[in-house]
Amino acid sequence: MYAVIATGGKQYRVAEGDVIQVERLGADVGSEIEFDKVLMVGAGENVTVGAPYIEGGKVSATVRNHGRGEKIEIIKMRRRKHHRKQMGHRQDYTEVQIGAIKG
Repeated sequence: MYAVIATGGKQYRVAEGDVIQVERLGADVGSEIEFDKVLMVGAGENVTVGAPYIEGGKVSATVRNHGRGEKIEIIKMRRRKHHRKQMGHRQDYTEVQIGAIKG
């Protein structure tokens, strides 16, 4: 059984036992959270699609840890103008392990 959930402005295809990294959530490590924005649930040939979300659909997950992603360097340069700008960014994330899927 798998589901497609929406969190942090992105969509993720998850199954029971998967470990995914989502945008930073305000939950403590080891706590149980629920994603209620379930877009689709599928099991073999049976697929249920929401409009836009499935009523009563929930995906439970456990927060494993919080972290920061790889550093991305941004360089902007305008040739012949003596202009160069260099910045960096590291995105915060929360690593969760997917538990039960209800749809």
